[in-house]
Amino acid sequence: MNSTRTRRAGSAAAAALVLAGIVTAAGPAAAAPACTPRIQVLGSIGTGGYHVGNEQTEGVLALGTGTLSVGVSGGKPVYWTGTRLRKVPLSDANLSGAVLAVNKSGLMVGVVHGADDYLFTYRAGDAAVTRLPGSDWLSDDADVNDAGYVVSRTRPGTGAVWKDGLKVRDLAVPSDAAPGTRIELVSGINNKGDVIGMAREDYEVPETGQRLEGSYPVLWPADGGPAKALPRTSHDSWVQDIDESGRVVGYDWYGMGYQYRPVTWTPPYSGPVGAPDALKTHPYGTFEAVSPTTGVSVGTAKFHPDIQTLPDQAQLWTGTGPVLALPRLAANQASAASSAADDGRVGGAAVNAGGTLKPVIWTCATKQAYLPK
Repeated sequence: MNSTRTRRAGSAAAAALVLAGIVTAAGPAAAAPACTPRIQVLGSIGTGGYHVGNEQTEGVLALGTGTLSVGVSGGKPVYWTGTRLRKVPLSDANLSGAVLAVNKSGLMVGVVHGADDYLFTYRAGDAAVTRLPGSDWLSDDADVNDAGYVVSRTRPGTGAVWKDGLKVRDLAVPSDAAPGTRIELVSGINNKGDVIGMAREDYEVPETGQRLEGSYPVLWPADGGPAKALPRTSHDSWVQDIDESGRVVGYDWYGMGYQYRPVTWTPPYSGPVGAPDALKTHPYGTFEAVSPTTGVSVGTAKFHPDIQTLPDQAQLWTGTGPVLALPRLAANQASAASSAADDGRVGGAAVNAGGTLKPVIWTCATKQAYLPK
């Protein structure tokens, strides 16, 4: 996720009107301030370790302005100012969830899991969260841009855009999608208003008996034009984030377990899909986020869980050259990267020497990244 994360319905004309308020001219990136490379360990309420395949209960999932960051700790939605943890107030303290994204003005979007699942928005200091209507469907992917537009998936298998607590647009599958295709997730929006997500198809062509099954990336353009399927490189392509230039990052799934390979899609999305090699020490890996304007992609290098030669490791790619590793918090302990900011911060989670998973931020991340032997 970048420091802003989120998604679109109706006629093309109506869609264009909805998105008119989103479109802004992206200015040049400001020069990054001087910083000290380190791994900053944030406050946490969890005490668990890192278990491959389990739901993440600790981690920095998005990075806001200044010292604000958001994510999950102890399975609860939280945010941090510096290293100090603050809980998002929920109506029931037993509910679980996470804050998934935050924009430059501090508007957060998160998810709650309980008797029913829903998305919410929240600002620091508010007495309660604002539940988003029509979001009652299990989804751990959402985003918000700097104009305050929130995007995610909804119950009917479509995507949606909310603004000021109200749904303003639906996001449909591409017009040429196979019958029964549904939106699996909506995971990113940039400040221009481009939205990305994933469609899932499961259809047998009557004339040939061919079965169309799998997922593929979809982009809803900021101008309100029709949804566009991005090139596929496998039967399951998962898109996670989009930057201000329209660069999309994610990963392809090739088989059982964590057999993922990081992938990038670049406008006009007609050429070959970018697929940098995995981190030198690991056979698989993901891209979970890209910084808004500096082109830094981050994710996690992996082994198959049944052949765990090395623990997972946070990884970084500048857009050229090999994928690099981010330092572990403790020797031979796992780490994962989930968010990236233009100021050089990378957020995620890492296991300390005592075996406890902690939310962390790598500052000046590109200066810390290295090519493992």
